[in-house]
Amino acid sequence: MSFTGAPVTRTLVLGLVGSSIAASLLDVKHYFYISIGTHILKYHQLWRPLIYQLCYTNSSEVLFGAMVLYQLRTIEQRWGSRKYASFIFITTLFTTLIPPFLLMVFLRPMSFGVIDFLPAGPTPIIFAILAQYHAMIPHMYKYKVALSTGPPASDDTLGLTLSDKTTKYFMAAQLALFQFPGSLLGAIVGWVVGYAWRNEALPGALTRWRVPGWVVGLREQKTNPEFENMRRRLESEGASTTGAQHTQGEGNRRRTMPEQLIDEVRGAF
Repeated sequence: MSFTGAPVTRTLVLGLVGSSIAASLLDVKHYFYISIGTHILKYHQLWRPLIYQLCYTNSSEVLFGAMVLYQLRTIEQRWGSRKYASFIFITTLFTTLIPPFLLMVFLRPMSFGVIDFLPAGPTPIIFAILAQYHAMIPHMYKYKVALSTGPPASDDTLGLTLSDKTTKYFMAAQLALFQFPGSLLGAIVGWVVGYAWRNEALPGALTRWRVPGWVVGLREQKTNPEFENMRRRLESEGASTTGAQHTQGEGNRRRTMPEQLIDEVRGAF
């Protein structure tokens, strides 16, 4: 019941948990992270960017990733499953290519090969969704955590002001810092892509493109022939009844004096 109106989110959560467990049981977790120097430059394993977002490689990331996706189901409930699925698809295309490209072309050379690792997991996609959540969903309430142990003297007491959205940001921040700095790179790219999609800054008509309806279970509803015949018959009967009532209303209408005189003259001839 908690996934009501969010079938895409349910699929993402179950797929993330299931793929992560399968990768652990089958001992194939080493296929999902990316080392630019080893996997891309040396062995030319160009298929790794296509799959690195399919699962996480440790249980802590799986837990936090599933929790954040679940908390962000509000976006799908507001947008609808078709728009949400389209957003996930477009975001996946960009986050598949941009983080490995930035790591290989800029960060790795600038760090003299120190920053070379891109961890597995859909952290970029989650942060793209989080950008929509940040822009769309207002906070319901705020509260302050005092930084001193004494009793508060006024509202200006030194403290940290938080809101009901803060816990979601904290959980997402854990994902961004679990395997720093590679995970932080993915989080930043995902956030930027999410806001670019929202502001229609992506090339072409990608923000207006939608996946086919059958992808999210939508079907074109066909009209039942029997129902259509009944509808037409009721419409025709309604039109006949209206016409009869109109004629009857004209017959019951009181005639004017000139009409009565004309009828008498017509009767005489």
